[in-house]
Amino acid sequence: MDEKPFETMNVIPFVDIMLVLLTMVLTTASFIAVGRIPVSLAQAAPMKVEQQKDTMIEITADGTLHLEGVALSVEELKARLGVLPKDTSILIRADKAVAFQSFVDVADVLKTLAFTKVGVQTKGIAAGAGTAPEGTLP
Repeated sequence: MDEKPFETMNVIPFVDIMLVLLTMVLTTASFIAVGRIPVSLAQAAPMKVEQQKDTMIEITADGTLHLEGVALSVEELKARLGVLPKDTSILIRADKAVAFQSFVDVADVLKTLAFTKVGVQTKGIAAGAGTAPEGTLP
C-alpha cells in the first residue's frame, strides 16, 4: 500500500471560524470600550426659558473661578454662596478647555450648599442641525 504524504490542508473551515471570532470580538470590544449601548437620541425643539436674574459662576480656561465677575478661590466661592437663599438660580459658564476638576469643584460646592436651581450654559453646534441655540440645561 502506497501512502502519499500530507501535502495540502483545507483551511477554509479555519478561516470561517476565525472570521466569526473576529466579528464577535470587534462587536463586544466596541461595546466594552464605550461602556454603553450606542443610541441615536431623538431631537426636540428648543424650549422657552423664562428670563430671570441668575447668579453667574464662570470658569475660565485656566481654571479661575468668577462669581458675578469677581475672581474667587473655591473657599471664597463657598463662603459667598453660603449667604444666598437655597432657591437662588445659579448659572455655570465653563470654558470648554477647562480642566474637568474645576467644574467638579464648583458642582461639589453647590451640592454641599444644597442649591437646587443650577444650570449649565452651552452653545448650540450649528443652526439647522436640530440643536438649540445657546441655552441652559435645566
